[in-house]
Parts: sequence; C-alpha cells; structure tokens
Amino acid sequence: MNILDKKNYYNSLFDYYGKLLTPKQQEYFKNYYFEDLSLAEIANIHDVSRNAIHDQLNKIYQILDNYEEKLQLHAKSIKLNEIIDEFSKIDDENIKRMIAKIRSVE
Repeated sequence: MNILDKKNYYNSLFDYYGKLLTPKQQEYFKNYYFEDLSLAEIANIHDVSRNAIHDQLNKIYQILDNYEEKLQLHAKSIKLNEIIDEFSKIDDENIKRMIAKIRSVE
C-alpha cells in the first residue's frame, strides 16, 4: 500500500471507528492526518517524545485495523457502493430515486 492509499484507508477507518479511540489518540491522529503535522511538531505540542507519537500512531493503526477486521464497515461500504454503481447503470426512474435516497444518507 503506497502512502496515499494508506492515508485514505486510515482516514476512512477513522471516520467509522475514530470515536472509539481515546481523546488523546483522536487528537494525535487528527494532528497527523488532518493537520498534516510532523511527528516532531505533534510531540512538541503534546510535550512528549517523537518516538511516543510514532508508537501511538502505530497503536492507532492496530486498533483501527482490529475494529475493521471485526466489524468490516469499510469493506461493506465499498461493496455497497460497487452494487449501487452497477444499479445506477439501469435506466429506471424508480431505481434512480432509490439510489439518490441511499446516497443522501452517506
């Protein structure tokens, strides 16, 4: 998995499972992924070592992967979108309305 794929994957997992992380873990993740701060910058903000941030991010990856392994919300979402895309090719107004309704929930 390249860096961009990894970033997108963990951002997606965070959308599903981020609230299950501790507030500190959520903050570290947001600092790194959403604010694009370096490990050193995050460490400086939180008054911890760079290595502590690195270790915490690795722990967060493991936690998110564990939730996904058990619940598979990300994988199910991908599969559902594939099915929706296939149905959207059908030229039927009822199907198009149902698809629009499903997509408005996402």
